[in-house]
Amino acid sequence: MGRGFDWDGSFFFGPRVFSFGHGGRHRHRRRWFESGDMKYVILKQLKDKPKHGYEIMKDLAEQMHGCYSPSPGTVYPTLQWLEDEGLVRSRDVDGKKVYEITEAGTQFLEEHKDVVTDIFDRVAEGVEEVFGGSMAELNQEVARFMKTVYRRGWRGSDEARRKIVDILTKAAKDIEDALV
Repeated sequence: MGRGFDWDGSFFFGPRVFSFGHGGRHRHRRRWFESGDMKYVILKQLKDKPKHGYEIMKDLAEQMHGCYSPSPGTVYPTLQWLEDEGLVRSRDVDGKKVYEITEAGTQFLEEHKDVVTDIFDRVAEGVEEVFGGSMAELNQEVARFMKTVYRRGWRGSDEARRKIVDILTKAAKDIEDALV
């Protein structure tokens, strides 16, 4: 796969998707994780130490350098499925449900280590190709910026939204002018 990045905004408006391409044409477009991958990802995280759902989401977002942050709607149903299958068990610790991998879960992970390796290699390659080097920091700041803009926009008045639009317009112009 060639080294190229075709910006279309899908990293922020659809953060589960990444694209590769040259000359404005997408060669490859897929999800960060394919259907069924999350069970392996969560089991691998729990192999290191027991965690509650929020920790799993936070740790995965950090591992992905801000490129992807799993939703509770992805993590908690997967944890429930893993628990139903006997691959993890939960216990209450200080009012939080903490999950730990079972012996069956460890065995399942070992039996599927090629799948797990493939998932993490594929994701690492995607993260590096798309957001390697200083792009990781830029992505995190843009994501933080957008979260602030939308949070303030939703909660604000029409006047506040107009101010935000003015600020965004000026910021875009300043960036363009600074990089000519």
